[in-house]
Amino acid sequence: MQRLQPSQAKGLLTEGGEIAFIDVREFGQYGEGHPFFAINIPYSRLELDVSQLIPRHSVRILLLDDNDGIAERAAARLGALGYNHICILDGGAAAWASAGYTLFKGVNVPSKAFGELVEQDMDTPYLTVEALEAKRRSGENLVLLDGRSPQEFQKMTIPGAQSCPNAELLHRLPVFADDPDTTIVVSCAGRTRSIIGAQSLRNLGLANSVFALKNGTQGWILAGLKLERGSKPGELPALDAAALAVSSDRAADLASRFDIPRIDREVLTAWQDDSARTLYLFDVRSSNEYTAGHLPGASHAPGGQLVQATDHWVAVRGARIVLSDDTGLRAANTALWLRAMGHDVYVLNDNAGTCATSPKPAQAWVASKDLPVIAPDVLTAHLEAGAQLIDLSPGMEYRDRHIKGAAWAIRPALDNLELSKEAEIILVSLAPGIAELVAIDLMEGGYTNVYRLDGKPDDWRSAGLSIVASPDQPGDEDCIDYLFFVHSRHEDDLEACRRYLEWEINLLNQVDAQEVGTLNPPREATLL
Repeated sequence: MQRLQPSQAKGLLTEGGEIAFIDVREFGQYGEGHPFFAINIPYSRLELDVSQLIPRHSVRILLLDDNDGIAERAAARLGALGYNHICILDGGAAAWASAGYTLFKGVNVPSKAFGELVEQDMDTPYLTVEALEAKRRSGENLVLLDGRSPQEFQKMTIPGAQSCPNAELLHRLPVFADDPDTTIVVSCAGRTRSIIGAQSLRNLGLANSVFALKNGTQGWILAGLKLERGSKPGELPALDAAALAVSSDRAADLASRFDIPRIDREVLTAWQDDSARTLYLFDVRSSNEYTAGHLPGASHAPGGQLVQATDHWVAVRGARIVLSDDTGLRAANTALWLRAMGHDVYVLNDNAGTCATSPKPAQAWVASKDLPVIAPDVLTAHLEAGAQLIDLSPGMEYRDRHIKGAAWAIRPALDNLELSKEAEIILVSLAPGIAELVAIDLMEGGYTNVYRLDGKPDDWRSAGLSIVASPDQPGDEDCIDYLFFVHSRHEDDLEACRRYLEWEINLLNQVDAQEVGTLNPPREATLL
C-alpha cells in the first residue's frame, strides 16, 4: 500500500488529474478538523456510500484517518469492491497539521469559504436584521425568501419568510416578485446561501433591489427576536407558459454572459462510456419534479444544496459534472457557481421534464448473505444464555433510546468492546446495511455467531423489552459520529451562534494560496 507524505499529497490535490481525498474518520472527528479538500466517507458507512461518491474504480484515492489503522481497513474494503489505485496519507490528520497545513473545523468548508469570497469580491449588498425590520415597518414593498431546503425552513425560519430554495430563486422569481419595485431579501441560517442566493439574482441584472440578510436566522435571534418553528414550506408555485419562457431566455443569457458550456445528449452518452474520466450526472430541480421523471442515471441534487454542500455528492476532484433541468436556468446558475469553485461543469441541453419516470437505482452495496435474525420475543432468553447485545445506533440516538442491557458500539471502535468469540453477538440497527458491515468485521475477527435483532422499537416494546435512556453514555469523547462544534446554534444558544458566525467569517483567513486559488467568483462585464 503506497503511503504519501503530506507534502506529496498536498501537491496532488490541484495538479489537474482526478483524485478523491477521503477522510474515513467518523463525522464528528471530521468536523473537528479536516483538510480543506477532504471529503468525509466514514468507515462505518464506507461500502454503502462510496459507489455513488466515487463511481469510477480506477480513480486515484487518498485515504486519511487518525493514524489508527482505520485507513488500512478502509483500503482493504475498497480493494474488495474493485478500487485499485489507493494511497494512504502517512501519519493521518496529525501529520497533516504537523506539516503546517490547516485542519478546518465544521463542514462544507469550501462552499462556505467561497461564499465569504463572493461577498467580498462581488460586493454583494446585505441588510441587517434591524434594517429589514425598519423596511417592513415602513411598509416597503418587500419579499423575504428563505433559500434553504424545505426541511430546514420547517425546522426554523424568520417570521414572514417564504420558502424558495436557492436553485429555485431565479426560476420562480416571476411568481414571488413580478414587480421591479419589489425589494428582494434572501435569508438562510447563517451567511452562505443568503450571499449566493442574493448574488444569483443580481447576476440577472434585475431592476429590483436585492440583498442578503446578514447572518440569517442566527442574526435574527442574536437581535433578540423569535423564530418561527414548524412552519410548512408549502409547494413551490407553478410557472405558466410565459414564466417558463422567461426562465429559458434567462438561462440562455446567463450561459452566454458567463461562458457556461452546454452539451447535448450525444456528448453525454460519449462521456458516460468514457472509462478514463469520472462523470456525475445531476438533476438540480425540485424533489417532486425529479420524482415525476428524470434522465436515466441522473441523481437528484437540488441546485442550491449542491452549491452549499458539494461534498455530499462529489468526491472526485477534477471529475466531469453534468447538470440537468427543464428550462436550463437552474442548471446554468448552479453550474456558474460550481465552475467558480473549480469544478468542471456542463449544462445538458435537454428538457428533463419530458422524461418518463425512471426506476429507483439498485442499492449499490448488498451483503453477500443476509444475517440470521433473532426475533424480539426470544431475545431475553438468548441474553440469559450469554448472548451479547450491541446497539449500532448513532451515539446521540443511543443516549435517547436503547434496549436495556445493550452496549453501544460503532464500527471503527469494535476493538473497544469486550466480546466473547464463543457467545452469540446480536446487533441492533435500524439503518439498512450498518449491521451487515459490522458483521463483516466481526466475522473476519473470528466471531462466528453473529445475528441481527429483528423489528423496530414498537416491536421490542410489544415483546416486553425495556427501552431506556442514558443521557451521559456514550461519553462525548466516544461519540465520534456526532459533531459537537456549535451544535446548538439552531436551538437559540446565543453563544453557539456567535461562535459559528465568527468561524464562518474567519474561514478566508485560514485558507492558503493553493486552497483559495481554486475559488474564483465569476466575472461578467455587464454585471450591475
